Amino acid sequence: MPHALQQRVAGPVLTPSDDGYDDEVATFSTTLGHRPDVVVGATSVQDVVEAVRYARENGLHVAALATGHGGPPVRSGVLVGTRRLAGVDVDDATGVATIGAGARWGDVVAAAAPFGLAPIAGSSATVGVVGFLLGGGLGPFARSHGFSSDHLVSVTVVTGKGEVVEASQDDHPDLFWALRGGKWGLGIVTAVRLRLARMPELYAGSLFFDREHIETVLRGWLAWTADADAQTTTSAVVVRFPPLDVVPPPLRGRTALGLRVARPGDAATGEQVAAPLRALAPVLLDGLGPLPLDQVARIHNDPDRPGPSWTGGGLLTHADDDLATVWLDRVGPDADHPFVAVELRHVAGATAQDVPGGSAVSGRGAGFTFALVGLDPSTFADLPDVGWALLDALAPWVADELNPNFGGGLGPPRWSEATRARLDEVRRTYDLDGVL
Repeated sequence: MPHALQQRVAGPVLTPSDDGYDDEVATFSTTLGHRPDVVVGATSVQDVVEAVRYARENGLHVAALATGHGGPPVRSGVLVGTRRLAGVDVDDATGVATIGAGARWGDVVAAAAPFGLAPIAGSSATVGVVGFLLGGGLGPFARSHGFSSDHLVSVTVVTGKGEVVEASQDDHPDLFWALRGGKWGLGIVTAVRLRLARMPELYAGSLFFDREHIETVLRGWLAWTADADAQTTTSAVVVRFPPLDVVPPPLRGRTALGLRVARPGDAATGEQVAAPLRALAPVLLDGLGPLPLDQVARIHNDPDRPGPSWTGGGLLTHADDDLATVWLDRVGPDADHPFVAVELRHVAGATAQDVPGGSAVSGRGAGFTFALVGLDPSTFADLPDVGWALLDALAPWVADELNPNFGGGLGPPRWSEATRARLDEVRRTYDLDGVL
């Protein structure tokens, strides 16, 4: 049957026996292992339409792939690759970017920076824009600007019926509400229009502290967040750096804690805000200061090359000194655990305020997120059990909701009962046959 689909689309149509199939289904996280019956490399909206209609006609499910940083593996049905739909156009007058479904955040950052504009993006330049937005999206500007999906203006989406819909607050507002945080089963997005932020200056980067100061800095940072500046988003990550040349010499082969800081605004105010953090302990490596907008990915320095990975995480209602005790005991520098990096991120602030008309975003009540990262495949079998044990230990602080961008290997997303019911209704409206 795939040959019939090839007659209907301009992009490549490949099955597992075809040359180029493996490249077409390749993902950034190489542990995903997509293996659909057929993959379509969409070159246009019409290609997506035909792929969905083909799936409906043949009783197959259809899923989308842009960059492949997460999500469940696709082992059957039709997979639509959107990487070729990757254009970014910035309108300086309106501050709105039109972004193709295959674009990554680094593409948008690069296009917006010359205008003094910045997307409210994720921490990684390689993460796909659409998948991130569909989950809501928490990045380095979470406290100052909220969830990334709060800045959506409209979305072009192919529904489960194979129809092209432009969803916004004025057109198909039910679908627009759902696309802002509902993540799956709502359609295949081909483009979004996203409002950018005017950001003439940015004070951002990281402060690293050596192993012996990790407990002091972690507890001091958590105390500092209690009345932190509303424009400043911070996180604390403990990393076991490998002894590799790509790692800066001060960090090479060390276990260190990094405080990541992002504050839109002038350097003088940023210095004042960050001064208590710098004073927590002797700084091993100071990379905090004025930062050009096109270098925003330096705040977190996430991996920029595909490779094996395991991630898990969750949302916390709050974090305090008692949580620090549990965190240090389970995943601190002296704990026996298999993770390469463990992070606590302070959010709240603007993330707590929903957009006019509302959204399906899960986790607006959270004050913090936590994330666990594994990169060594030999440890992957052990990671879920260790992660679940940590989750149990954090039970007094774990939020009822779980954002779909954060759970990873620690469970499916959790919305409020009312939001989940409304999402189910929207999915039935636009995908009655459950094609997506």
